[in-house]
Amino acid sequence: MTAGKAAESRIRELTAEVRHHDYRYYVLDRPEISDEAYDALFRELRELEERHPELRLPDSPTQRVGAPPLDRFPTVEHAARMYSLDSDAREEGLRRFDERVRRGLGPDAEVTYVLEPKLDGASVELVYEDGLLVRASTRGDGTRGEGITENVRTIRSVPLRLRNDAADLPRLLAVRGEVIMHMDAFDRLNERLLESGREPFANPRNAAAGSLRQLDPTITASRPLHLFAYDVLAAEGVEFSHHQEVLQRLEGWGLSVNVQMRTATGVEEITAYHTELVEGRDDLGYEIDGLVIKLDDLAGREKLGATSRHPRWAFAYKFPPRREITRVLSILPSVGRTGKITPVAIMRPVELGGVTVSRATLHNREEVARKDIREGDRVRVQRAGDVIPQVVERIDEAGRERGDPFCMPDHCPSCGTELIERGPFSVCPNAFECPAQLVGRLTHFGSRDALDIEGLGEETARLLVGEGLVRALPDLFRVRAEELVPYEGFGPLSAEKLVDGIERGGKAELHRFIYAIGIPEVGTAVARALADHFGTIESLREADAEDLQAVEGIGPKMAEMIRAFFEEPRNSRLLDELLDGPIRLRSPTKTAHEAGAWSGKTVVFTGSMSDLTRREAKERAEALGARVTSSVSRETDLLVAGEGAGSKLDRARALEVEVWSEEDYRSFLDRSADGG
Repeated sequence: MTAGKAAESRIRELTAEVRHHDYRYYVLDRPEISDEAYDALFRELRELEERHPELRLPDSPTQRVGAPPLDRFPTVEHAARMYSLDSDAREEGLRRFDERVRRGLGPDAEVTYVLEPKLDGASVELVYEDGLLVRASTRGDGTRGEGITENVRTIRSVPLRLRNDAADLPRLLAVRGEVIMHMDAFDRLNERLLESGREPFANPRNAAAGSLRQLDPTITASRPLHLFAYDVLAAEGVEFSHHQEVLQRLEGWGLSVNVQMRTATGVEEITAYHTELVEGRDDLGYEIDGLVIKLDDLAGREKLGATSRHPRWAFAYKFPPRREITRVLSILPSVGRTGKITPVAIMRPVELGGVTVSRATLHNREEVARKDIREGDRVRVQRAGDVIPQVVERIDEAGRERGDPFCMPDHCPSCGTELIERGPFSVCPNAFECPAQLVGRLTHFGSRDALDIEGLGEETARLLVGEGLVRALPDLFRVRAEELVPYEGFGPLSAEKLVDGIERGGKAELHRFIYAIGIPEVGTAVARALADHFGTIESLREADAEDLQAVEGIGPKMAEMIRAFFEEPRNSRLLDELLDGPIRLRSPTKTAHEAGAWSGKTVVFTGSMSDLTRREAKERAEALGARVTSSVSRETDLLVAGEGAGSKLDRARALEVEVWSEEDYRSFLDRSADGG
């Protein structure tokens, strides 16, 4: 055997062996060899691959951390809808769910539920093609999320390749799972952050979600994450009849499945297990906030269907909030991104479910008055949904003299502007110049659904405001690259890139600009509806409440808030400055209804584009009526392949899907624009 053949054979042997021991250690928690023996195998594999890089396998365990930092996360469409769950912490809610299921299935149906702990982490989708992990994404809005493939590849409990000895390995498999952080690992991570002078995470859920959304995969790799798989969203060539079978297959394919799963046939068995989990939740070693009940029979699920928000065959029976008693040291008004002033109780630190809490929301001035919370009071605190601390009630103390009633300030504690009342809230109307609002405003302004300014995240926004480079929103467009270079995180190229991104962001479509300026209650859908209805920003600014209510989805209350936003003199002045200077609104792209050249077609983009961003390419296709998806299937009509196209291109050719180059696509767009 030649040296090359021997190296190739040994690399394949070591890859399989290390993958096997990863599965034993990270999934089954039953290691077969010592850490030292494992390290020796891993080290030998890495050294062989370094000497023979051409022999390194794409799913090699050494490649869990090998990708360069990203500029941003791509948007990924899910293989199937990732629903949220209907939930209730009361037993009557559970009973109503059970009654609906039995009524929907019919009187003769045998009902069996699968019970699983409701994991308190970050929901993700994993997609495997021919057993190889090719894509991972966050839940996002349930239909599409952020592509975090390189970060998920660093999680040791996630197999880069499904186990080869598993039966019926599907051609394509989309798995839903939850990424969590165990409590002991969470504590160690926070200790490291504090030692390095950085802000610790508030709870394991935030730690898991924040770790997944690091643009540098090496940071994610340093975080102790674990994934539990709990559902199959899509599978080609594999049939399931019951959820228990799904869980067994997932485990057989090498994915980690929660061992706390039980079955039940009625409410009494469910409530008994719920009580058992409540009492034993602190012994699990990771956070859960309830019990998930799912119908076991998959045909029954199809019959029950789903609402627009959640499946009718599943339910989350939540735990009662954790509560503790502490004392309010002071009450401070806090200014949020949208200008709402929230009274925040600063308390004597107390531990709630393994997390130390020293601040809690009092919501608004009416809530403070109703509960009569004052500085010095003894109070009961809970974590709502086990995340947001809130003061539940005051505890009477006979004979103790109380402090003065809390009063909201008349002026903004950040910028001094006189506050206005909006329902139970006090609001600072100085939307674009208030320092407390400005960081959040800038971050929102540059977000993906707004002006899509690459590099303008919260950290950069905080730098711009903190260093005085941006004191009001229009200042953003006056920032120069040479001003950024002295600051950490910026070099000449990255500074120029941000400035170029800001300039490009100023050439926005109307609906993006409407969303970007942060009108209260106006999300992306309402922003698009306003743009479609009024056509120009001038018409929208001049619209009265009656005109606004003519737009679908806008009622009297929202119309009044939109009107008030544009009538506020500071907002009006700054909008004039933006629109007379850096903002150049583009005419809206034709809708699919108006264009329709690709109406009904399913299109996939792969590889990198030189003239268009992936987002621009996608939007242009959707404007022509196409449905843009992220994976190639038999339903795909066209694949547009940019530079570096890989497995999607191979799959498209195998399925005989039509393939265009980027040049073909640009030529088609030019002809469409010319009416050809």
